[in-house]
Amino acid sequence: MKRRLISTGSPLEKAAGYSRAVVQGDWCFVSGTTGYDYQTMKMPDDVATQTRNCLVTIKDVLEEAGFAMVDIVRANYVITDQEYTDTVLPILGEAFGKIRPAAMMIVCSLCRPEMKIEIEVTAFRG
Repeated sequence: MKRRLISTGSPLEKAAGYSRAVVQGDWCFVSGTTGYDYQTMKMPDDVATQTRNCLVTIKDVLEEAGFAMVDIVRANYVITDQEYTDTVLPILGEAFGKIRPAAMMIVCSLCRPEMKIEIEVTAFRG
């Protein structure tokens, strides 16, 4: 089975030696995705915009890999402040409400102080 690596061109991917996504057979593993706007490489200040940016990046990467949002079977959410929960849950509900992947959310620090959310997903088409 051939492995396919997908990149957004982010300098972080190159610096840390990872792919935005790895496709292996019917599986697509999307790395933790933060809220950068990859057109400008800027991070918005608010968690709502960061969340939406994460979802756009994930959707675009899945499509490039030949998958769709409906193929997501697992989602992991990391937020840096418990108070963000009420802001991000409705946005995640809009994106995943009909898909209903297995999911978890944790609160912890991320590697850069401007990062407020990170989303990792796994998709399967079979």
